[in-house]
Amino acid sequence: MAPKMVTKYKKVTVLGLGYVGLPTAAIIANKGLSVIGVDTNVSTVKTINEGNTHIIEPDLEVLVRSAVNSKNLVASIIPEPADAFIIAVPTPFTQKKKPDLTFLQQAIESIAPVIKGENLIILESTSPVGTTQLIAEWLSNIREDIEFSESDNSLKIDGKNIYVAHSPERVLPGRVLVELVNNDRVIGGLTKQCGDEAESLYRLFVKGECHVTNARTAELVKLTENAYRDTNIAFANEISLVCDKLDIDVWDLIKLANRHPRVDILKPGPGVGGHCIAVDPWFIVDSAPEETPLIQASRYVNDNKPAWLVQKILNSVDDNATVSCLGLTYKSDIDDLRESPSITIVEKLAQHHKGQILVADPNIESLPDKLCKILNIEFCNFEDAISRSRIIILLTDHREFIEIDKSILSNKKVFDTRGIWRSFLTNNNLESIGD
Repeated sequence: MAPKMVTKYKKVTVLGLGYVGLPTAAIIANKGLSVIGVDTNVSTVKTINEGNTHIIEPDLEVLVRSAVNSKNLVASIIPEPADAFIIAVPTPFTQKKKPDLTFLQQAIESIAPVIKGENLIILESTSPVGTTQLIAEWLSNIREDIEFSESDNSLKIDGKNIYVAHSPERVLPGRVLVELVNNDRVIGGLTKQCGDEAESLYRLFVKGECHVTNARTAELVKLTENAYRDTNIAFANEISLVCDKLDIDVWDLIKLANRHPRVDILKPGPGVGGHCIAVDPWFIVDSAPEETPLIQASRYVNDNKPAWLVQKILNSVDDNATVSCLGLTYKSDIDDLRESPSITIVEKLAQHHKGQILVADPNIESLPDKLCKILNIEFCNFEDAISRSRIIILLTDHREFIEIDKSILSNKKVFDTRGIWRSFLTNNNLESIGD
């Protein structure tokens, strides 16, 4: 039985039951609080209420089933009154790289009718600077009895405070449950009291340190973290282009360069994916376009890596050859396809290559919508894909691909964008086209 917790927030509503929202809801519910998980997808709600999960994450299904069986977690498509509201909805960008806050605004509109005094609202979705204050403004515009004061950032109803804060998630897919508990949290309140109230809720399950600051700083902290990572990945990807032009093994080069005590170059790859690193830097650019040439250049390098790789493949294979693309998710051992460069590579390759393209990924059950209608693409298991093709393109370093009997790569032309088969191919003098 979950231990009794001393908190004034007895009932929590979590909006958005995706890769962050569902684990957060399950953890809080297993601490003994009553949690309503809200999602607009009816199928997702049904799956969770049956004690199952719609996403792959280690130990998540066990935690969700426990929370549902204890009746501490119930999924719904409609928000209910609660003491605290945690918002974990997507914040994508538009085709013009502008922040798209549509889902967030819809979430605020959905909870506005049930908001009452002394409620706590926490935005976990990664957002542009100023979004937390925007939430307060939206609420005051939707309900006449809610008052927002720009002079002190206070939000009140009938003289009682409504606490609004931002605490961005900073978890790694595949380790979400571990990192939600053990990672430090940055918590930014619209006011100091807002931050303190949010910290009191996170203290129920966070073992890491909670660092309370203001909302604008917290918003930029998360964006900065991911822009920093994007810039470092871009350097590795750019070096891989240099090595290709100069006929130098990029993997060997990076290994040797990293022998320097103050150098730690990351591994190159086919691009950058995921909702965070591929998206968040654009939020900074949108807020300060003249001040961000480096961030913009990094985005350019990483966004263009898939097209460079496709052209390299097209220049190296026969027009009618059967090609296997291994891995669609943006990183290893997860089922997350968001912003995956692998999808872009397969799509562009299919547009210009006449032969059959076999696609395999052990972590997903079918092709994403944008690929399933392309006639020369077929989804199959990876053993079948490798056996049926002469050209192998390794796009994601899934455990299953690392552990295969590598002798099946004999007599194949391999594009290993992750470097996981490099030693085998080199030692056996097999044809390999590097990153």
